[in-house]
Amino acid sequence: MMNTVAQLADMFLQTLIDVAPIAFIMIGFQVGVLRQNIPHLKQVLIGSFYVVLGLTLFLVGLEKALFPIGETVAKQLTDPAFVGGGRAADTLDWTDYYWTYLFAFAIGFATTIAEPSLIAVALKAQEVSGGAVGAWGLRLAVAFGVALSLAVGTFRIVTGTPLYLYMIAGYIVVVIQTLYTPRVIVPLAYDSGGVTTSTVTVPLVAALGLGLASTVPGRSALLDGFGLIALASLFPMITVMGYAQIGEWRTRRKSAAAEQTTRDTDSDSATGTTAEGQSS
Repeated sequence: MMNTVAQLADMFLQTLIDVAPIAFIMIGFQVGVLRQNIPHLKQVLIGSFYVVLGLTLFLVGLEKALFPIGETVAKQLTDPAFVGGGRAADTLDWTDYYWTYLFAFAIGFATTIAEPSLIAVALKAQEVSGGAVGAWGLRLAVAFGVALSLAVGTFRIVTGTPLYLYMIAGYIVVVIQTLYTPRVIVPLAYDSGGVTTSTVTVPLVAALGLGLASTVPGRSALLDGFGLIALASLFPMITVMGYAQIGEWRTRRKSAAAEQTTRDTDSDSATGTTAEGQSS
């Protein structure tokens, strides 16, 4: 118990030191540059204390729970006894790790849906766009992108292929999509890659990568364990722009169908009028 209290106190002090520069900059500009008093000073101080306390509890929770769970599950999923059913580790093929790919996809989707920063950005995008960009649609598109990135990333760790190949190919796709995506969506798609690498997703993704790299035969935790977060920032840009492109295609298809219906109706009306004139 005393050890936990001491750890909390140490983490609280460290978090306070980390947050202090932000507070100094905000206060310095407010007082020194803008020359204005800080409004609602009491509420600001209380809120700042809540921020430091929340970050402290969150960081301790990461160290005590999320990191160990992520590494443990990754090691168990890639254990040769589980993957190969008792076969020797050097006889395993990348196709034997299908449960690992499925787990990576599922955990990537679930953590991203629960990501607070993504929820905030999605709600703000819906508000600013007047409902043209749906919050749930954006969250699902980003979550699918992260899920796909983790599945691809675990495949990269298992096979040992270089990370730069995936990054180059991915950004080529992003550049091509940018040319054909509605302009109002492009900045939002780019930002979507950043909001995924936040408080909930990053710890589990990092733990998953390190756990896999330390268990898969022939892999290095330093060389192969990192890189999942880079992919998790890349793929949401692709899926969000793809989501926008699909939406635009569906809108054009509906408009074309409506125009065709209108033309058919006008043609039938014109034919009926001509027939009546000839009969009279």
